[in-house]
Amino acid sequence: MTSDPEFPDDFRADLANLFLWRRDVRRFKPMPLPEGALERLLDISSIAPSVGLSQPWRFVMVESAGCRAAVRTCFERCNAEALASFGGERAALYARLKLAGLNEAPCQFAVFADRTTQQGHGLGRLTMPATIEYSAVMAIHTFWLAARAEGIGMGWVSILDPAEMATIMDAPPEWTLIGYFCVGYPCENHSLPELEREGWEVRRASIVIRR
Repeated sequence: MTSDPEFPDDFRADLANLFLWRRDVRRFKPMPLPEGALERLLDISSIAPSVGLSQPWRFVMVESAGCRAAVRTCFERCNAEALASFGGERAALYARLKLAGLNEAPCQFAVFADRTTQQGHGLGRLTMPATIEYSAVMAIHTFWLAARAEGIGMGWVSILDPAEMATIMDAPPEWTLIGYFCVGYPCENHSLPELEREGWEVRRASIVIRR
């Protein structure tokens, strides 16, 4: 047994600041990550909590020009469909938003959740199988915070067709797409999300219901 670690006030303040400055980055500098940085962040993501210690996340690194071009084509079509679903001022605002960093981000990957994984022996997911996907999201968030602590930005590209993305990534049929991510050094840093700065939405306090 090891003694409990102590987290002093200044550490907790720094941690809260890290949460505050974690942003969904869309504008990246055209410079690669330092050697070993990606591997280090992936190692940190592996300690994220997962149901039954299943670790169902599957990181698919997207490095070829052809694969990245296919992802951009998928995004452009889905983005055009999304734009058409809005009207009036909301459509104009949507068109102004930068919703992907696919052209500039030096590192890009897709994350899938494998519901058929035998790791964890099914513990904790018989009645709530979606905990497999939740676990993958926890790994993503752990990666995201660790990256921000090193000054590395990350953006979640969600305007994509999951079935088409699975085909592009040549993913097994039992894998579920969680998201596509761009990683690199941000062009700028903000304590407020872009959607809030542009007037799309405002952050609200968590909804708490007591029974």
